[in-house]
Amino acid sequence: MMHVRCLGEERDLDFQSLWGLDSSVLYLNHGSFGACPSAVLEAQTELRLEMEREPVDFLVSTLPSCLQDTRASLCSFLGAERRDLAFVPNATAGVNAVLRSLNFEPGDELLLTNHTYAACRKTVDFVAAKTGAHVVVAHLPFPVRSDEEIVAAVLTCVSPQTRLALLDHVTSPTALVMPLARLVNELQARDVDVLVDGAHAPGMVAIHLSQLGAAYYTGNAHKWLCAPKGAAFLHVRRDRQAALHPNVISHGYLEGFQAEFDWTGTFDPTPWLCIGESLRYLGGLLPGGWPEIMTRNHRLAMDARALLLESLELDAPCPESMIGSMASIPLPMATAGSPAAQLDFQGLHDWFRARGIETWLYPKPMLLLRISAQLYNSMAQFERLAALLVEALHGS
Repeated sequence: MMHVRCLGEERDLDFQSLWGLDSSVLYLNHGSFGACPSAVLEAQTELRLEMEREPVDFLVSTLPSCLQDTRASLCSFLGAERRDLAFVPNATAGVNAVLRSLNFEPGDELLLTNHTYAACRKTVDFVAAKTGAHVVVAHLPFPVRSDEEIVAAVLTCVSPQTRLALLDHVTSPTALVMPLARLVNELQARDVDVLVDGAHAPGMVAIHLSQLGAAYYTGNAHKWLCAPKGAAFLHVRRDRQAALHPNVISHGYLEGFQAEFDWTGTFDPTPWLCIGESLRYLGGLLPGGWPEIMTRNHRLAMDARALLLESLELDAPCPESMIGSMASIPLPMATAGSPAAQLDFQGLHDWFRARGIETWLYPKPMLLLRISAQLYNSMAQFERLAALLVEALHGS
């Protein structure tokens, strides 16, 4: 396995070579599905081969202790206690497990925002249709000037009937780092449990789950932690664990929170088991470890955003304090006859893709361009994006 230990020369290291990304594509969309370093994928392959050499021994005897080791590593990183964390395949599965475990009645209100990830919004709609609960949407401003505007928009929508609030830690379309600690405190003071969709947060911003105290928090390890696809977690406050069940009921039913989630039937557990290796491997790429990775990615995202805003003569849509390793920009009206004026957002994505750039566009609440900054990205890549963006909006 390749181990990169950075001493004095790490800042000149070709980080891109550590990933298996297509060298002909400028990959500026880490936020959608993440990207796993080749060395971590090699570790996963070794685990899979070990499992297939003796599947019964691996899945019955080896797996439980391996899960505990992985849980210990992840909980240390997240500031959590091991007994409060279970594994799930992705954050959407974690949101489903919570929403579909709880009992709601007609008249109950489920609070979310207009920046909620679309798949999780559909989960809320599904549960509301089944139970008669009412969905309340807090409309967050974007552009936004301060955390105060976010807090006010959410709290204004709380009523005596509010039973649960689903909040993103980092919003998917607008890439806002929400004032989560304050929102959790304010909502729980009003007897409203909070379910946090932290899909983007682990590896992007510092997290202390025990200190946060949210009733439920689910996050991905395959995005900014760069673990293999299918690695995620669900953290449940201890007083809420008894009512929680996975989306698939299997042998662990009624044997405890972790027992139910750790085994939901035959599956490939290697994405979960590689979380510790991903934490270790990436944490060794810079002398400052994960804090330096997050700082570096944040700085690159801010520099790239500044470049794009200057190219388009736009003001910043939110303060730097509300940005992690992604940034979203509301795109201006396209000039008549330009590519953007003739294409919908999917067509515009394909236009960029045909020119060697993988980026992210979204039509709500307005046409947005979201950029992601990971170790393998550089300002030269964003300079290319800026030039193409001007061409797309205003023609050559």
